[in-house]
Amino acid sequence: MLTDSRRSAILHRVREAGSASVADLARLVDASESTIRRDLNTLHGQGLLRRVRGGGTGVEHPGAEAIPEPDAVPFAEVAAHSSSTKQRIAVRAAQLVGDGDVVVLDIGTTTALIARELRGRPVTVITASVAVLDELRGDPATELILLGGVLRRSYHSLVGTLTEEALHRLRATICFLGTSGVQPDGTVMDTTGTEVPVKRAILGTAPHVVLVADETKFPGTGVLPVCAAAAVSTVVTAASSHQPTLDVFRRAGSDVITV
Repeated sequence: MLTDSRRSAILHRVREAGSASVADLARLVDASESTIRRDLNTLHGQGLLRRVRGGGTGVEHPGAEAIPEPDAVPFAEVAAHSSSTKQRIAVRAAQLVGDGDVVVLDIGTTTALIARELRGRPVTVITASVAVLDELRGDPATELILLGGVLRRSYHSLVGTLTEEALHRLRATICFLGTSGVQPDGTVMDTTGTEVPVKRAILGTAPHVVLVADETKFPGTGVLPVCAAAAVSTVVTAASSHQPTLDVFRRAGSDVITV
């Protein structure tokens, strides 16, 4: 990962969670702890965070400008441009859920559409998405478990250590994962450093991992890797998605469903 991207991810993690350990940050950006220590020292010297023993904490610094997350488009803007393809993906994905299942839904516009399709179903839904909460809060048939964490207002999600720790304790039947893009080698990516640890924790909650993404994500871009193709049980996407990338998932053992 490029140095600027790595330090941006570190800074966002510390700002949103309030603090972070060297070990936690090393896992986040897939770097050595010595590299993280150097980054923390640099960011401390720039006045962007406070270096403490074992990690870093946030700092009030009125003169500092926020570092924008790459491609972090606000949720409302993405939702306003949601394609009919996403709706078809959501309908098909929801068909993978059986009555009585425990379902983990990632953040994102497509997973919010899946939540809409699950209305009236006798299922349990676990999520860190406020958009999913909005879809299901009035549905008496669905048991809804909202994960705790720091509110990321721009994308209607909860992130941070509380979110991750809760996911590590929970077990589900099936989970649905979103992505900012999938590389041609099948690596599932994300652009937001604070969301990546949550996505990685989601992967460990259920034996059936479903990746939901429209054709614009195959191939796509991102700053941090979430998982390899082999970690995905099922892909639900558009028939027009990049076939060579989908073939990587097929060779890795994933079921590929196109709509």
